[in-house]
Amino acid sequence: MKYCFGVDIGGTTVKMGLFEATGTILEKWEIKTHTEEEGKAILPDVAASLKEKKAEHDLADADIIGVGVGVPAPVTEEGIVFGSANLGWKYKEVKKELEELTGLDVEVGNDANVAALGEMWKGGGRGYDSIVMVTLGTGVGGGVILQGKILTGCKGAGGEIGHMKVNMDETRVCGCGNKGCLEQYASATGIVNMAKENVPEGSYLADKKVTAKAVFDGAKEGDAYCMKVVEKFGRYLGVALSNVAHVVDPEAFVIGGGVSAAGQILLDVVEKYYNENSMFALKNKSFHLAELGNDAGIYGAVRMVLFK
Repeated sequence: MKYCFGVDIGGTTVKMGLFEATGTILEKWEIKTHTEEEGKAILPDVAASLKEKKAEHDLADADIIGVGVGVPAPVTEEGIVFGSANLGWKYKEVKKELEELTGLDVEVGNDANVAALGEMWKGGGRGYDSIVMVTLGTGVGGGVILQGKILTGCKGAGGEIGHMKVNMDETRVCGCGNKGCLEQYASATGIVNMAKENVPEGSYLADKKVTAKAVFDGAKEGDAYCMKVVEKFGRYLGVALSNVAHVVDPEAFVIGGGVSAAGQILLDVVEKYYNENSMFALKNKSFHLAELGNDAGIYGAVRMVLFK
């Protein structure tokens, strides 16, 4: 039996998994991400943990096909990162360094792209070779998978859907420095900001802390103001995904992240505005909720190695 490691490096923790070559997960665990001193300990810590896990399972290097890694930054096809604010990295040859530390073959990708690959393989995108995944959390992440491969882009920034410009008239500045980005309306933060603009008396939100969940809960209850905010959210995201489809023509869309917990109401409103704004050849794509949660990254990391 051959094995593979999946690694998902986040700003707080590094999630890791040991998989059989069939894609069956045997064990998963986490270690702390030490971002101090420009994150110099991160890759050595990962290598040490993998070495420890190999010893626990009595595995030799020859038993390991490789290590897949997702990182929160654009990554080139050569496994190079030119900067990651979340990890403290500046220029970092992730693939080369981790191969030297572990003696194993390593594949590296952007974390959102890698998560999309995981969802295509074992999650909400099962049965499709070409999907676009959107992750709606504090920000908006994205990943484009075409014919089973990550669309990386020349600088590793392919799939940065959250920073598509969707509102030419916006005056507020996005975290990326631009204005009118999708992330300002479709993230949990963006939904809250839209909802707080003018909460009317008697609204479902009037006596509650305004959160993305509360907005969707109110819409499910039929609250007119919450429904208006959800429609606004759906229009921005639906139009953005239509724009993406006009370029890459995927088979399906997979929506994940904390906001996706809203469920079918979210899919319905996004799909409505997607179809209203898509040309005839692109209408009626499949929309699905992500299924792997926080494990999507380690599954996708393994998929990169097994099908490179």
